[in-house]
Amino acid sequence: MGKGLLHHIEIYVSDLNRSVEFWGWLLEELGYSTFQKWDSGQSWKLGATYIVFVQTEEKFLDVPYHRCRVGLNHLAFHADSRSHVDGITNRLKDKGITILYTKQHPFAGGDNYYAVFFEDPDRIKVELVAP
Repeated sequence: MGKGLLHHIEIYVSDLNRSVEFWGWLLEELGYSTFQKWDSGQSWKLGATYIVFVQTEEKFLDVPYHRCRVGLNHLAFHADSRSHVDGITNRLKDKGITILYTKQHPFAGGDNYYAVFFEDPDRIKVELVAP
């Protein structure tokens, strides 16, 4: 593998089933496939990189995630094209997932930056950006 390439990301979630439902279709749409499954987690893999979601233990659920605190702000993924961003945007809307920055959508990142921004069930911001 290449030096410095991302190996994996592990995210603890408040409700594993809800997160698997949210992330499963999206990651599969982006080319990931199910990699590992166990009682308290699931992962998806694309090439040499994988993303893991793990159920947070009850004793650590008292402080909810917020992207403006220290830690992860958001995850950004490449789309194939602007039409891919548009297709995912429509699927997100069909699933009742709120699109962020609707007044600027799809140029919320700037005039030449075509993307959709949304949140997962724990309010982790997700971005899908076209080349």
